[in-house]
Amino acid sequence: MVECRRLLNDIVLRPNVSDRWHWTPNIHGGYTVSGVYHILTTSTDPPDVGLHDLVLHKQVPQKVSIFVWRMLRDRLPTKTNLVRRGMLTTEDARCVAGCGHDESVSHLFLQCDIYGPLWWHIRAWIGVTGVDPHDISEHLFQFIHYTWHSTKRRSFLHLAWLLCAWMI
Repeated sequence: MVECRRLLNDIVLRPNVSDRWHWTPNIHGGYTVSGVYHILTTSTDPPDVGLHDLVLHKQVPQKVSIFVWRMLRDRLPTKTNLVRRGMLTTEDARCVAGCGHDESVSHLFLQCDIYGPLWWHIRAWIGVTGVDPHDISEHLFQFIHYTWHSTKRRSFLHLAWLLCAWMI
């Protein structure tokens, strides 16, 4: 609810003004397929990878994509989130693995002594090296892009990361 309010905070409704859509690249001429084609074919910058691109993969069930979306937005029912919502006391926030740290998304999936080494083993299995960032979305992005040259390889790494996160 707080996030929704924050998103709508800057919206101003005017009762005597009608709503209309506008295409930002060409406000006066409007949207055209040829205009979009021109933008896509003349752009030299690589496309931004958004949250949508990180969670979706054609070979995983939708429930896994929803789970990863919630994970990247810190919306999973981790113990620290349950404490923040008043459902648990701070004494009950310890990791389910018994490592003694508070259970947050970054701890559980990256830093936990029990689950964290999984990423090292996966990297060793696929033959790449890397350092784990402490932010889960950066970790996913880095993991997918260990190899830039092959779309199939990136798709495989993406699938492997989604599978590992789901299994944890």
